[in-house]
Amino acid sequence: MAAAKLQLHWLPLAPLFLLLVLMLLLLLPPIGHSIIHSVSFKSPRDCTKKQCFDISRMACRPCGANQQTSPDGTSCVCQPGYKLISNNGGPFIRCEKCPVTFPAVTQDGWSCIKCPSGATIDHQGKCRCSMGHILMERSINGAPLIVAQCEPCYVSDPAFSMPDPSAKQCVRCHNAFIKTTKSCDCKSNVLTGGLCFLSQPKVLTTSVVTNIIYAKVSFSVSSAWFISHLKASAIACLRFANLTACQALGNMCVMTMNSLNMATPPNDACGLYQTIFKRTMHLGIVNSINSWRKTLPWLYYDGHVDGLPSRILRQDPFPTVFHFKPYEHMELQFVIAKYDARGYFLNWEKVTGGTLQLCPDTMTKLNTAYIFGITYQQQCTLPVSTLLSKYRDIQFYDMYMLHIGENGEEQLHPIAVRNLNLQYNGKFVNQGKKKSWRLTRRFFLVDTLTGREVHLNSQPKVIRVAKDIKIRVNLVPNTLQGNIFPPFLTISYANIKIQNPEEQTVPISFSVEYEMDLSTAYQNTEIALGFLSGLSTIYSVLKTASWKRRIGSQMIDIPTILKFLLFYAGDLANTFFVVTFGTGFYWLAFFKGQQIVSVLLPTSSQEMYFIFCVVSAFVLKFLQLLHKLGIQLTVDIFFIDWERPKGKIVKSIAGGGDIKTAPAPVSIWRTYFVANEWNNIQTIRKINPIFQIVVVIFILEVVGFANLTSMNPYSQLKRTAESDVVPSSHILRFGMASTVWLTVGIIQIVFCASIYERFVEDRISQFIDVCSISNISVMIFSHRCFGYYIHGRSVHGHADTNMEEMNLNLKREAENLCGQRGLVPNTENETFQIFITKKIREQYDKIREPIHWSNRFIQHLNNSDDAFERRVKAYNTTNKFLGSFIDHAIRDMDYIVQDKLLLERIIDMELHEPADKTIFYNDEHLSFTDILYYGNESTLLIFDTLFFCVVDLAAKNFILAAFLTYIQQKIIQFIRVAIGRKNVAAKTLVDERFLL
Repeated sequence: MAAAKLQLHWLPLAPLFLLLVLMLLLLLPPIGHSIIHSVSFKSPRDCTKKQCFDISRMACRPCGANQQTSPDGTSCVCQPGYKLISNNGGPFIRCEKCPVTFPAVTQDGWSCIKCPSGATIDHQGKCRCSMGHILMERSINGAPLIVAQCEPCYVSDPAFSMPDPSAKQCVRCHNAFIKTTKSCDCKSNVLTGGLCFLSQPKVLTTSVVTNIIYAKVSFSVSSAWFISHLKASAIACLRFANLTACQALGNMCVMTMNSLNMATPPNDACGLYQTIFKRTMHLGIVNSINSWRKTLPWLYYDGHVDGLPSRILRQDPFPTVFHFKPYEHMELQFVIAKYDARGYFLNWEKVTGGTLQLCPDTMTKLNTAYIFGITYQQQCTLPVSTLLSKYRDIQFYDMYMLHIGENGEEQLHPIAVRNLNLQYNGKFVNQGKKKSWRLTRRFFLVDTLTGREVHLNSQPKVIRVAKDIKIRVNLVPNTLQGNIFPPFLTISYANIKIQNPEEQTVPISFSVEYEMDLSTAYQNTEIALGFLSGLSTIYSVLKTASWKRRIGSQMIDIPTILKFLLFYAGDLANTFFVVTFGTGFYWLAFFKGQQIVSVLLPTSSQEMYFIFCVVSAFVLKFLQLLHKLGIQLTVDIFFIDWERPKGKIVKSIAGGGDIKTAPAPVSIWRTYFVANEWNNIQTIRKINPIFQIVVVIFILEVVGFANLTSMNPYSQLKRTAESDVVPSSHILRFGMASTVWLTVGIIQIVFCASIYERFVEDRISQFIDVCSISNISVMIFSHRCFGYYIHGRSVHGHADTNMEEMNLNLKREAENLCGQRGLVPNTENETFQIFITKKIREQYDKIREPIHWSNRFIQHLNNSDDAFERRVKAYNTTNKFLGSFIDHAIRDMDYIVQDKLLLERIIDMELHEPADKTIFYNDEHLSFTDILYYGNESTLLIFDTLFFCVVDLAAKNFILAAFLTYIQQKIIQFIRVAIGRKNVAAKTLVDERFLL
């Protein structure tokens, strides 16, 4: 209750309390950091005759009474017939009308005078002598005349005047002398930069730093420009708010890379600027920007705090809606305010025409940099002598971006500058993380002024050159209206110590990059990779389990783990390939097809993750290919000859006179023939590699699809003039190359399966026919207990016959006058997958032990004849054993024939292990080709695609990538054929010399 009463007691005072808080908030100075807003775009020509252009505020301000704008529009001057009565160099002057008796104004504007006879009064209200005369308004010592004289200067009297640099006329000495000493003699006061100032303590430091230290070249220069102008500009800026002096001071700070060192006295250019900035707070700010002080140039953004760079660079989106409509290219409307070294405003200028590009080029290529959406890269090498001759006068730039405001008038948005050479407390903060950046405003291209010693006309000892300028444009996340954040400029300077200008060169680059937030894309990619990798893991586990069953082992050992990793490498390669292919195709379709901008291409740094995935896919796919080749090159294969002897032959026994009969030998040529055919089909493919490469190169280079990989949303199939300065995207190149390669490959595979093999030639089916005609069956063991069987037993009982009988047999078979070729009676299925028992495998290995061809085994034999006899015996025994097994002639080694279950086909694993009988699975899909190139076309196609793309990513040359891909294919094919031939010879006893 007490709390409730207290609340009711304070309730009537709540409005008064809120009013008090509001007043305090209004009276307190602004806390924190202002957000940078756009400002109205004004130039001197936009000001009226009663206004002048204030170069400190970049806006027009009204002139005072009896004043008008100056010829250059950047200051106010007295109207004709009015003289100056006050001008301290600041933004304001006072004027007074001349009396009727003295209607003209002196040339300096400070006095009224009467023109001599014969002279006229011009439009500025000043006397003008006739041709050949010099107007004399003062005596030789400077005393003003009542009536001007048209005569030489030296006849005047001295008073408040001093010789001009040419010593041909007397001019009024600077107002700083008169105001300080009432004379043109500075006496014991501060004389600096041609100006005279009172010696007042603690106004500014008595000494200034004029030595410029150039980083990386370890060289310092006592700058003649800084000696002449630094201190004078600083004092004139602080004491008189002289606009050009403040601009000149700011320029000298920019010459020192805007570097600050808070641990040293503020007696360098940027330190003096900061001191004046703090002491002129009472003058107010410009355009509601805290860091833009009146009378001072805007050099820095608000005081540095964490997160400020991100806030500056990611403010409210630009109001302009950008699009990629054909034949209606949008431009980035950059404009710059130009100043000379003395602080005078020169003019506004658009950046088109190569204003910011040091490298010379055609106007079309130079202006391509500012077409929205086109990533631009320009590089060249310039001789130092060219820079010295072309850039003797330094110019400074404040960069803005032009857009149309809500009221329809042109608005300027300031462009932030990230100077990589800026040092803060001795550290290059702009080269680190974004939160430590210190963004600035003003910059220059070439500085040949700072490095001059002794006098300003000497050759500089060191020059600074903007070697790398990069404009970065960021897309607003999730935008569907083509909105961007304000661009910013990154600049890096090179310090060149002048030694031999004719031979010294400087590499120069200028680029425009577009960037979008890819966090969502990365997240989606990671989700896709994670999901597919999980499926790959499950699939690899199933493959490993199937492999364990097929080798007849149940233990999980080191070979099992290694086998799982090899399976997983292949499946993970497919995962990476699917994701990268989808990513490349997505960017290719959406970036090139959009009109209202919603996506931009990843930058070079953002592409590194994608390139890593592509390289990972290639490496893993290469491991899978080696794994498959290893399996193919180590298979056990045997050709079962069903031919039986025809009759007997009589032969004499060597060393005696006895005669013996023996079965007539069966010809080995049929086995050699089948072995040759098997050797020839080991590397046949469904696609033609040469045709594949020729078509791909034709599509990419001749038709021009390679031009679609440029980072240009307006690109065409035909190469344009801008192609040289617009780089190609790695993602687009991968997307285009992989799409074209896979498309051509898939078309070939479909054509081969549906047309060529059906109507022209089917090498695999022909091999099976050859086996049947030759009366040769093929037994293949890809695993210890698993393999394939091709039933080639002739339905005619024999094949070793003459041409007439062979043709007769084929005719009978064509007319269905004989049995069918299948293993099971009344079937035509000749190919099977076999899952044998361990007992059969042990017996098979025991019989074939003498066949193992190795140097170690040969060394244990007594002589080559003994080894040959053992091999022949082992061959005959193996042939008889396998023939008897197929004929069901071995009691405890029988088999059954059945179809695989649907699930077994899907997961490629047998669910039941053979216990007492071997299982023959009907195989209509000819899966024995898995141990040939033919059955691994998808693996080979993806590997070739990845190889082609990886080479292109490294070289950015489709022709080189195609050439190296062809070489790679031939090398791997050569290895496959050579080792495969030796394996066939070793496992089947067919002499390698007969394998052509």
